[in-house]
This record gives sequence, structure tokens and C-alpha cells, in this order.
Amino acid sequence: MSVHPISAIEAMARLATFGAIIDARSEGEYAEDHLPGAVNWPSLNNEERARVGTLYKQVSPFEAQKIGAALVAHNIAAHIQREVLDKPKNWQPLVYCWRGGKRSNSLAHILGQIGFRVHLVEGGYKAFRSAVLADLPAQALRLQYRVVCGPTGSGKTRLLQALAAAGAQVLDLEALACHRSSVLGVIPGQTQPSQKRFDSLVWKALRGFDAARPVYVEAESKKVGNLGVPDSLMEAMRASPCLLLKLSDEERVALLLEDYAFFARDAEFFCQRLDALTMLRGKAVVEGWKAQVRAGQVEPVVRELLLKHYDPGYAESTRRNFTQFTQAQEIAPDDRSAAAMDRLARQLLAQAG
Repeated sequence: MSVHPISAIEAMARLATFGAIIDARSEGEYAEDHLPGAVNWPSLNNEERARVGTLYKQVSPFEAQKIGAALVAHNIAAHIQREVLDKPKNWQPLVYCWRGGKRSNSLAHILGQIGFRVHLVEGGYKAFRSAVLADLPAQALRLQYRVVCGPTGSGKTRLLQALAAAGAQVLDLEALACHRSSVLGVIPGQTQPSQKRFDSLVWKALRGFDAARPVYVEAESKKVGNLGVPDSLMEAMRASPCLLLKLSDEERVALLLEDYAFFARDAEFFCQRLDALTMLRGKAVVEGWKAQVRAGQVEPVVRELLLKHYDPGYAESTRRNFTQFTQAQEIAPDDRSAAAMDRLARQLLAQAG
């Protein structure tokens, strides 16, 4: 048998060297979070895991293990039939489960018996999670950031996208979090990842950046939707040089109407999101906005949200949280268009050398 235990830290450093990274946990556990690039080969699926767990508690561990062994053997056979028959002898997978126990050991044992050199993560996903949390501060603090600031609707996300297209290093936290980072920032049809998944995605992005080049990131609060930005990253961002993106009010309103077009298409969804502002703006104001939305008057509601809800206090809040905001370099695209953002991105990169 050729099964080689490997620490989570060593596995993290060698992720790109394995022929496959195999998560032997259930599809539910895998969805919550997994190692970067991992594929899911459940030794027990969600339903089977629940069934075995119930047997373990209500009947006996022995009965649960008998049923579990039969299910695991069946599932591993299916995985091998589907995924392994075309693999060459020098294929070297990395296998893990929750704590490096029976599920990953069973799969690793069979693959090792076939003749593959199998690496098994000691401590499983749990050890990986601990290693990620321990490594996040080092990854966050080794980088230099350029924080793109600007009031709502000024095009920060569009500029980040243009910078990425121009070859800059960009950390798009809102894209990773599947949320536009405001009360109205829910994206229809998209569910935010778990906090564990978000942490792993941030860690993966950070470790892929070159410390010799700046990383452009949007000024965020500590939470993006329901997800917390890692403290070490937040601290590094708040101490970094800032860019202040400026766009006229007319352009900002038009940009929001484009980027949040789903609110115009679904008035009731817009109204549901507006309800979240009742505590801040008062019931009468929010009900007035909702009446306008239902009457098809979306533009004036967006304008009032921008100028009376989002803008007041923006500069003061940013100044309070980002220590270099008062020395921010002011930047302004010609307009909200992709072409204008592309030109601005190229100018910034040219200035940075």
C-alpha cells in the first residue's frame, strides 16, 4: 500500500503538485468549504451520513459501522469506476475528510492498494481550516494595498474590473462574498458562501499575489453582507494609501440604475430590500419610496437613496476608518462607461510604473 500522511501545512504549500485533491466528505460539508481545487467524492452522501449517524445514536455504533461500511464500499467502487480507470500509475492524489478518519482512510487505502501514491491530510479539513486561519494574517500583512474609495455609485467595482483586465492585482471582496456590500447589496439568485468558504477564498487570493506589486481593493466595512472580512486584512487595508474615485451625481445615478437594473424589473423585491431601511429612515419615508417604486418611479428613489441615505457621513466614516484617506489621490473617469474606466485603469498603472 502506498499511502503517505501529510500535514495540512505541507498540503497547503503543495496543492499544485497533486494529480487531484479529493474531498471524501458529504456534498453538504464540501459545499460549506473545501481545499482549493478539491473535487467531491463522498464516501457517504448527505442522506447516508444522516442515516448512519442516527443508527449510531439510536441503535449502536456496531450496527452503524456495518451499514456505513457497506455504503462506503459501494460509493468508493462507483468513484473508481467513474474517475480512476483512465488514470496512469504516476497519478498522485491528495485525499482528506473531516478529521482524517475513516472516510478518507478508506478511500486512500483502496487507491493505495491499486498502486497509486496517495497523500492523506493528517487531521483532515479541520486541520486545514486551522492552518488557513493561522496563515491569513501573514498573507494579509505581506502585501501592499491601494484602497479605492468613493461614495456609492462612483464606479469602484467597475474600476477594479478594469484594473484586473489591465493586468493589475485586484482583490474583489464583493465578488468573493457574492454581495454588493450594502443594505441593498443582495444579488438576486446568488447565495452568499459560508464564512468558512469566504475565508478560504480570501486566503487563496492573497497567497496568489506578488508582494512586490500593489493589490487594488475597494474600501469595505468589516462585513460584506453577512460575511466578516478577516481582521488582519481589514487592519492592513485601513492603514494603506487611498484613491478617491469621483463621478458626477448624474453619472452615479445612471450607473446604479444600470448595475441594479433588477430592482427596476422586480418592484416587490426592491420594496422588500427597502424595508430594511425602516429603522434608519423611518416608516413614512420608506413607505413613500415603496409607493414610488410600485408606480414605476425608480430613478427618483435611487437618487434620493444616493444623496440622502448613502452620501451623508460617507467622507467622515471613511476618514475615521482609513487613516490615509485625507491624503487620498483624487481620480476621475470621463464618465461611467467601461471605456472610461479602462482609460483610468491604464493611467493609474502607468503612474505606478
